[in-house]
Amino acid sequence: MKLTRETYKTEAQVVLFINGQFPKKVPNLDSFKKIYCTDGAYDKLSDLKIQPNVVSGDFDSVNQHKIAISVKVIETPDQNATDFEKSLRIIIEEGYKSVAVYGCSGLEQDHFLGNLNSMLHHYNEISIRCFDDFGCYFFAEKLTEIHGFKREIISLFPFPEAKNIYSEGVKYPLYNEDLAITDRIGTRNTITEDVAKVTFEFGNLLVFVQSQRNKPF
Repeated sequence: MKLTRETYKTEAQVVLFINGQFPKKVPNLDSFKKIYCTDGAYDKLSDLKIQPNVVSGDFDSVNQHKIAISVKVIETPDQNATDFEKSLRIIIEEGYKSVAVYGCSGLEQDHFLGNLNSMLHHYNEISIRCFDDFGCYFFAEKLTEIHGFKREIISLFPFPEAKNIYSEGVKYPLYNEDLAITDRIGTRNTITEDVAKVTFEFGNLLVFVQSQRNKPF
């Protein structure tokens, strides 16, 4: 996996908006092949004058009669999965390999934890990067390179554990070390080089790249 500052918001094939906290500034959406949203995010997109191509969910958050007839509506009444997870399944079934997600965090934090769980379920099937006003987060591949984020914050969060981790290009590197949510986590490090690298052998590792200056990238 390679994260570059120039394209990190727009390199995914499609974009998905879900019902968390929207960013103050939505990126240019022209590069995406499709715009998806959950039913709970539809009104927020409408307020921004953005029309999705696909809306999915159980439609307990928006009246279907409000949705433009040109928009594809997919009902997903299964209550054993979140609207986010069901949207990911739709995107995967339609053959896409990468998705940028907005509205994953913020507001109700139990939803945020559930969204992380949904990401974990599917990150081996599709590249999922989530964005907020101050950075992005994603489940790392066994080798992850981060280009162009010198002096920004990087956090490594085991989910629930990751082993044999090496990191370089950061202020406090790791050398074949383990992280576990019940023991030691790797938050609030600083990227010190133009290229930072993270590798690990076992487990799941959630990576956050955030603005050191507390300003949107």
